[in-house]
This record gives sequence, C-alpha cells and structure tokens, in this order.
Amino acid sequence: MKRGIYLFPSILTLSNLAAGMVSVLFASNGHYTSASWAILVGIVMDMMDGRVARWAGATSQFGLELDSLCDAVTFGVAPAGLMYQVALSSMGRSGAAISIFFVMAGVLRLARFNLKAQTGEPSTHFTGLPVPAAAGILASFVLSYELFGNDTIPARTIPAVMHRMPTFYRFVPVMMMLLSVLMVSQVQYGNFKQLKLGSPKSIQTLVVLVGGLLLVFIYPQNMIFVIFCLYVLSGLSRLAVRFYYAQRAKRMAPQKWGRRSTDVGDPGASH
Repeated sequence: MKRGIYLFPSILTLSNLAAGMVSVLFASNGHYTSASWAILVGIVMDMMDGRVARWAGATSQFGLELDSLCDAVTFGVAPAGLMYQVALSSMGRSGAAISIFFVMAGVLRLARFNLKAQTGEPSTHFTGLPVPAAAGILASFVLSYELFGNDTIPARTIPAVMHRMPTFYRFVPVMMMLLSVLMVSQVQYGNFKQLKLGSPKSIQTLVVLVGGLLLVFIYPQNMIFVIFCLYVLSGLSRLAVRFYYAQRAKRMAPQKWGRRSTDVGDPGASH
C-alpha cells in the first residue's frame, strides 16, 4: 500500500510525459488541434502529480527530477515543435532558432526551479514565468487559431478574440521570444500552492477561478487562451507597479533628506 502511494504521483508525472510525446506525434502529422489538447492534458497531469505527492506525503528528490525531465518534453519540446509546424517553418533557420531558444529557456527555467526547490524555502511566488504557462499560451493560441475561418469545428467563440487571431499569428515569433525571456527572468508570478480558502483574499480568488472555469466551459478554446494571456500579463503588471513605486521612492528620498538638513540648520527648530 505504501509503495502504491509513492508510485501514484510518478504515474501521473509519466502521464504528463506521454501527453507530450502524443503532442509531438500529432503535430508531426499535421493534427495541430489534437497536439494542442495533448499539451493541455499534460498541464493538468503536472498540476495533479505535485498536489497528490504532497497530500500523500510522497514527495522526494526522485519525483522532483522526474517531473522536470517530463516537463522539458511536454512544455518545452512539444510546444516548440508545434509552433514551428504552425507558424515558424516558413521562416527557415530563423524559425528553427526561435523554437530551439524556447526549449533552451524552458530547460534553464526548470533547472533553476530544481535548484531552489532543494533549499526547501517556502515561496509565495514563482521566479520567472512557469514553463507550463508558457506552453499553455502557445497551445491555447493554436486551438483558437485553428477555429479562425473554420466552420467545420462546432465551437462557441468570442468574436473580439477571433478577430485578432491573424494579428496574434503575425506576432508569433515575438511572442515566443518574449515567453522565452520571461521564463529565465526574475519577474514574479503568482503561486497558488499557498492558497488558503479560509482567508477573504483567497475566497475572492476562488470566486474568480470558478467564474473563469464557467467561461472556459462556454468558450473553451478562446477562454483558455485569454486566461493564459492574463497570467502572463499579471507578472508584467506586478513588475511595472514595483518599478513605479521604486522610482517614486527614489524621487521622494532627496526631498526628505533636504527637509531634514534644513530643520537641523534652523536655529528656531529646537524651540
């Protein structure tokens, strides 16, 4: 029984790897929608294995290393190959270089995550864009793009999103480069592992998540893409806010020191 508890998270992790390999096979045969769904299934498996391992008390260094190796395939190689087939192959060597750069950035991100995980320090955020999120935005983009001008696939769509699909398609190389840089950056992203349902803030987050899931049920392809885009932008918005307050503090500091020096030189300041 104890051995089975330890094996179950590893089986979920290997299912993640299997989903990544299935995605590679689908993409190589031109089945881009199926390849994208396979990556999203891998994301679900990746979310489940860590939580199951923590719930069962079956976390281990072996599981950590296995998870990263599988993630490198499912969220690095698979989405890079998919995007090369969909949008980058016409660019020749430049398109291949962008795909390779994405994989390299993802592997570096995973290696850094493993190194920080070995310290055992709890963290309320991720440093750098998580690799599954980078893969998710690419896979969900393909799902939405495959619906553009295709009436044979019965699916509800959001017109505001679908009308911008050609624009998103033109900026695929820029999007992949940006995602690659964000993965190895110091930009902070939300970590939902520490979510406590008892706190008011967490309850608000839970309400938003439930609302998002309902929208995903109604507009699956489009809303998955929108949610991943919002998550990517959330880190950039946090960075912009921190930069604004840091610059504001620098501007205010000389004024405070100037007032203090004036007070010291004022003979009537002590009265």
